[in-house]
Amino acid sequence: MSPVHVAFLGCGFITGVHSAHLKRLTDLVRCSYASRDAAKAEAWRERFFGVRSYGSYQAALKDPTVDAVVVALPPRFHLEWTLAALAAGKHVLVEKPAFPTLADFEHVRDARDAAGRVVLVGENDHYKPLAGCLRALLAEGVIGELVFAHFTTLVKRYKQADDWRNDEAMAGGDAFFEEGIHWLHVANSLGPRMSDVRGFRPAPSVDRPDRRVKSMMVAFSYDNGAVGSLYYSREVPSLLRGLRVSKLFGRQGIISFESNGGFVLVRGHRGPRLLFPGFRDIRGYQAMYRDFVGAIRDGRAPEMCLEAAMVDQRLMERIYETAGEASAGS
Repeated sequence: MSPVHVAFLGCGFITGVHSAHLKRLTDLVRCSYASRDAAKAEAWRERFFGVRSYGSYQAALKDPTVDAVVVALPPRFHLEWTLAALAAGKHVLVEKPAFPTLADFEHVRDARDAAGRVVLVGENDHYKPLAGCLRALLAEGVIGELVFAHFTTLVKRYKQADDWRNDEAMAGGDAFFEEGIHWLHVANSLGPRMSDVRGFRPAPSVDRPDRRVKSMMVAFSYDNGAVGSLYYSREVPSLLRGLRVSKLFGRQGIISFESNGGFVLVRGHRGPRLLFPGFRDIRGYQAMYRDFVGAIRDGRAPEMCLEAAMVDQRLMERIYETAGEASAGS
């Protein structure tokens, strides 16, 4: 079958990340690039050996050879261009965080259904080898009944003063909303589902060029009776500037894993095991695009469909609601 022709709307950092991973999927996807700056779009087409370049997003949507678009713009523009793409009859992969409110998701869901097209929310962490490995281990019961889950993603990594993420109206929210959503999804996608969540936000720092609120702690309970926590920060140092270890505690053992997916150490009823989930597609982008193309060709919903992302959004809204209550109480 012919590759799916995908046009990127936006030629920024994340488009480069996607394009680098797509180099291995030329049999499935061919790429074009759209920017408000025609010269920039052409430079990206040359850089990644793309098919076409466009001097506007509208031009890409009008091209009948384009099957799908990737909305790779700041979140403020996601709703506008996702709806425009669906109206033009294109399938859509929209970067995450997709939309700032549940009402926006519902609007896009209605437009998707009316257009009969596929919408995939770009939650690449869902497709990581690490996530698949953890799901399989819990399903096998290697540590027995889950009791505690502890997720850690800490690193001291500031944005520059002129980064658009410093503008919450552009980013859709603070650092946890913009990036922590990935970790929230992983914590809620391993088998047990979160039945309640609460957010706790430490006092923000004000002495850095990165003006965002950069830390959040989430406490939650699962529907199987287990409880857990998620520690997120982009202002707290970590070992080797990024090495972080998370753990799942069961009644018959413990799973320790490097949060980025480097390794998994299982100490369960079958004895200790050291696993390496996979480095070839460690961030899950290739698996995500395989699902996207498969959904388009088969006329099915992708794993990270709007409905799956709406589960995350409901949790996120509850986290900020309760974090505000905690701040008011203090």
